[in-house]
Amino acid sequence: MKQIRITVNGKTYELQVKPWETLLEVIRDELGLTGTKEGCGLGECGACTVIMDGKTVNSCLVLAPEADGKEILTIEGLAQGDKLHPIQEAFLEQGGLQCGFCTPGVILSTKALLDENPKPTDEEMRRGMAGNFCRCTGYTKIFESIKAAAQKGGK
Repeated sequence: MKQIRITVNGKTYELQVKPWETLLEVIRDELGLTGTKEGCGLGECGACTVIMDGKTVNSCLVLAPEADGKEILTIEGLAQGDKLHPIQEAFLEQGGLQCGFCTPGVILSTKALLDENPKPTDEEMRRGMAGNFCRCTGYTKIFESIKAAAQKGGK
């Protein structure tokens, strides 16, 4: 077992983890934050995307000990109480979510993109979403949602 200290959604945790345990497993199983999903388990679909120290990562590929000392944002940390984040509002208003399985990862990738570039071009949006796979929307509604979030100042 290895002791780690991570900050998730502004709250610091000290945890004992197995060296082979993933950040995804810690987030879901130890912290009970089930918004982060496991899709492929190979880092290809983006369902497990979280923001770690300001950058998106596939939490299924990050070993928990590698997250020691890091600050992590999950989908649960985006809203302020009952008030949705502007990005979440845009996705709701524009229909950028269907079954919802990929949505947390897509929204966090959108946040990272807009934090870095508040007015992305279509090409920059495509690159920003390249690690997120959605089987339901066909991406048109996702891109409309990102544009709407950018207009709202959705950082």
